[in-house]
Amino acid sequence: MDLFDVYPLYNITPIKGVGAYVFDKEDRKYLDLYGGHAVISIGHSHPAYVNSISKQVSELGFYSNSVKNPLQNELADKLEKIAEIKDYSLFLCNSGAEANENALKVASFYTGKDRVIYFENAFHGRTSGVVAVTDNENIKAPFNKNHKATKLVFEDIEALENELKKGDVAAVIFEVIQGVGGLDEASTEFYQKTAELCKKYNSVLIADEVQSGYGRTGDFFAFQKHNIRPDIISIAKGMGNGFPIGGVLIDNAISAKSGMLGTTFGGNHLACAAGISVLEVIEKENLLKNAAELFEYVKEKAAEIPQIQKIKGRGLMIGLEFDFEIAQIRKELLFKHQIFTGASANKKLLRILPPLNIKKQHFDELFKALKIVLDLK
Repeated sequence: MDLFDVYPLYNITPIKGVGAYVFDKEDRKYLDLYGGHAVISIGHSHPAYVNSISKQVSELGFYSNSVKNPLQNELADKLEKIAEIKDYSLFLCNSGAEANENALKVASFYTGKDRVIYFENAFHGRTSGVVAVTDNENIKAPFNKNHKATKLVFEDIEALENELKKGDVAAVIFEVIQGVGGLDEASTEFYQKTAELCKKYNSVLIADEVQSGYGRTGDFFAFQKHNIRPDIISIAKGMGNGFPIGGVLIDNAISAKSGMLGTTFGGNHLACAAGISVLEVIEKENLLKNAAELFEYVKEKAAEIPQIQKIKGRGLMIGLEFDFEIAQIRKELLFKHQIFTGASANKKLLRILPPLNIKKQHFDELFKALKIVLDLK
């Protein structure tokens, strides 16, 4: 049977990963500065992670959400402590798209409204509701376009309030730092005013932290820099270091009722073991501090390359914006220097999303290779 052909694939077959490196079937070594779209948070095959999930699967890998699972409570408590957030409840699911779908559903339940505001260049997933609030018409089927969704631009407070005034907006959803869209981030003033307007007009504020969360920016959540409190926070990617897990943090002012959300696999024993291990490593190895410090180092190194016009993002969610399109650079980095990097909707932006325990020496490899590719002495 053929696979349903929706992914453009590089002719590379990784079979092993250790730390910041992956190895292909010919045992070639690649520096992984992309982490499978910001998924690898604590490095490939981290010993603590391997031990945790190996132990759990030897005992009990799965049972459904019809029985008690204390690992879910342990994960929720560790997340509350390490993220330094209070008065939220956690719903566990399996992916970022699923987290955002549930976030939108909760918002609609809570407000009784059915329209969602999203922003230019947003990416919130490819499934039914969240693709409707993703700024890419090429991946929306006719079915997806029936959702009530309104696209605005960052910083236009007047347009936002005009839409909220209409009284039918269940939620405003945003990535604090946009991922696929090109690492744009609105101002603190805009985020704070958006939060204020959501309260004023009884709409739910949803922070999509699927990519920017879990320490990637040097804060546990990217919104924390802006001193706002979202009503709902969606999480996934780095949450499981490659094991499928996602979640929705829901303000305690929003009440749960039996059956309003549900999932067969979400929060299973093995997923929780992976999630707990990730949090323990983030805390023990002080990876938030590492992410913040390495961003400063990257800025220093980038200053040595005149073709880099701008450095976007924060922490280890990095965009290097060149004065030309970077598709050829990415190919040369991958096939000549064995370095994985990422792209975005901004064709001039090289996206860097490495494990949070990466070191300066790994960035030295990147910038040495960039200088060779760009023929800099």
